[in-house]
Amino acid sequence: MKLKIRMAAAIVLLAAGAACAQGKYPDKPIRMLVPFPPGSASDFLARTLGQKMSELYGEQAVIDNRPGAGGVVGSTLLTKAAPDGYTLGMIGQPHLMQPLLQKEPPYRPLDDIACITEVASLPNVLVVSPNLPVKSTAELIALAKSKPGQLNFGSAGIGSSSHIAGEAFKAAAGIDVVHVPFKLISDIFTEMMAGRVQMYMFPLPAVMPMLKDGKLHVLAVGTPQPSPSLPGVPTIAATGLPGFQSESWFGVVAPPKFARSLVMKLNKDIIDILKAADTRERFLRQGAEPAYGTPEDFLKLMRSEYAKYQKLVKAAGISAQ
Repeated sequence: MKLKIRMAAAIVLLAAGAACAQGKYPDKPIRMLVPFPPGSASDFLARTLGQKMSELYGEQAVIDNRPGAGGVVGSTLLTKAAPDGYTLGMIGQPHLMQPLLQKEPPYRPLDDIACITEVASLPNVLVVSPNLPVKSTAELIALAKSKPGQLNFGSAGIGSSSHIAGEAFKAAAGIDVVHVPFKLISDIFTEMMAGRVQMYMFPLPAVMPMLKDGKLHVLAVGTPQPSPSLPGVPTIAATGLPGFQSESWFGVVAPPKFARSLVMKLNKDIIDILKAADTRERFLRQGAEPAYGTPEDFLKLMRSEYAKYQKLVKAAGISAQ
């Protein structure tokens, strides 16, 4: 039985490699798994990239949002998918963070994927409720210190990019604020506008529409330099927390045992899309910046980030709830 399974897997890989070599890939729609809901940063990036892939290949790139458990549901589906070239995933920090929070992780974050390329880097931005009487990072920190345990910060779930960023800000500022995880982006906005959630470290694309409409207030960006997507908004480091830096990254990966020929084809095609002026312009409009490199470059980034999150989880005492 095991021999038959191994032979079947080998046939799938050989067929995928042969299809690529003969220029027949793809010959049907490609599914792009997104472990977070519509409106999230990863969803925006996947849809932008998916549209361009559909135009390039003449086959639809279908965005499949599979939110749940802070990204665990989507990442697990990805790692268990067939390595036939027709399932990809848009992942970020939660893919690495979540297994660190599980007693029995459902996947190995570095071993159970095939890296294709990083896609974007983007600032995490410090956003507050319009009801909060602060105008700078320094004022926010001072208010939080004057009311220990009385303010809170929201996130898209335990282990999400916004949770990681919020915990890092909390630790660096030395403040006592309560974490409030959410499942839906719309609920986050509602609670912040009502003043029941006071602060949030958003990956910029996820909150850009609310900032443009003036419904939420941005205090600062987490990048070392101000973001061109938010003219006039200072950095967190320059306005109350020297040396602080907080950015998110996202990239495309495939299931494990993915044919190397397909990895390299997708790497080249996606990088060509990211280099296009219209893609860059669309990214920048929403607060993201194209970032790309070899599959090995992306794996190196994830290994470095994974080591950082191991330390953060231990220091902050974060666990799945």
